Amino acid sequence: MAANTAKDRTAESSPPRLLEATKPDLLTIAAIAVAATVIGDFIHEGLGHGGMCLATGGRPLVLSTVHFECSADTPLVAAGGTLANLIFGALFWVAARAVKRSASWRYFFWLLMTFNLFSVGGYFLFSGIGNVGDWAAVVAGWQPAWAWRMGLAALGVVTYFFVFVPLSLRELRPFLGKDAKIRVRRARQLTVTPYLTAGVLACAAGALNPVGPLLILISAAAASFGGNSGLAWMCNLLYGPRIPSSEFQMPEIERSPGWIIAAVVLAIGFIAGLGPGVKFHSL
Repeated sequence: MAANTAKDRTAESSPPRLLEATKPDLLTIAAIAVAATVIGDFIHEGLGHGGMCLATGGRPLVLSTVHFECSADTPLVAAGGTLANLIFGALFWVAARAVKRSASWRYFFWLLMTFNLFSVGGYFLFSGIGNVGDWAAVVAGWQPAWAWRMGLAALGVVTYFFVFVPLSLRELRPFLGKDAKIRVRRARQLTVTPYLTAGVLACAAGALNPVGPLLILISAAAASFGGNSGLAWMCNLLYGPRIPSSEFQMPEIERSPGWIIAAVVLAIGFIAGLGPGVKFHSL
């Protein structure tokens, strides 16, 4: 009788523990998203555009969260941001897979991979459809213009929707568990939270840019809320059999004061420092 009572208590207490296991700490997820947003932005603007500017003999003039100005504004400089995102996206993919124990660090590298790769596909698509942005500058003057724009748009559709979104979702599986309903709920928590965090942070920093509201709309809002939009809806792909669960599962992402403090420091520097822009030489 006592044994049965113990079993009953265990059975009653198991569901709440299982429910708790499906709830990662959203504040820590948001903090990791802040860090990934800041690093991803610097990769695009600083290392990508800035590095290509130096490599082609130009002089860096201004660096901000939404644009980079070079003394030699060439197609290579314009392409540098996306090329850097592609290279680092692949590197972060490898880094995420190498982390086997720390859930927060694996998720950090996964998010960096996702932000960088989504930026690549998003810029192709955005420039092809709207004829604005980095790759519109790259193909400016190439004829026939309509063919190049259609090609960019098609490349964006293929890479974003058929390569990068499925890849990102597959690499997220170790955080999702194996139960179908829990997988979708957990995926939504791990994707929508960084989507909103990155968008708000990018727009807050971009609002301080002195160039003008159009640049904020194009580079901040479009690149964050638009370019990362896959994070807002890709969890729905888990309802079908296309993306099965993974045998390898990571532990829960728990509250981390270290990530939260780092996020606060990075956010302040990102908004107050890079938001208004940093001038390297007088214009």
